[in-house]
Amino acid sequence: MVFKTPSIKTQRAAFTLIQVAVASGLAGIMFVSLYGGLSSAFNFVRVNRENLRATQILLEKTEMIRLYNWDQINNGWCNNAYNPTNASVPHTFTAPYYPESANGGFLYSGTVTITNAPIADTYSGDMRAVTIALSWTSGDVLRSRSMTTFVSRYGLQNYVY
Repeated sequence: MVFKTPSIKTQRAAFTLIQVAVASGLAGIMFVSLYGGLSSAFNFVRVNRENLRATQILLEKTEMIRLYNWDQINNGWCNNAYNPTNASVPHTFTAPYYPESANGGFLYSGTVTITNAPIADTYSGDMRAVTIALSWTSGDVLRSRSMTTFVSRYGLQNYVY
């Protein structure tokens, strides 16, 4: 009977315990990094969607201001103060995050402020600055956006710059 000694090739076929521990540690770090990256990416997309919806709401309200005439713009605003009794332009509003759904998600809260235009020229009495501000809570962070536009009594076509 002949006994064969194991060859060097078969003795080195397995991994050592240290190699397995290092590989498992690296795999764990990679999975945690992957989870953190995906979580961060989803949060980034969520905040961008909220900002985009806020911009849509601000643009919608700004375009709605264009439908009012000069008297409606000035009704309810006296000396840069709001008087709701005879106002045509609402001072506050809310808008849902999902306009087409049943519950709408969270709500954006907005305000409309109409002031005298910050110009010192001849046309200062014939222009108003309309600022539309929007705020909402995303997670635990209060976020806000605003837009400002100018409204003139006779339209921009009559002014010479």
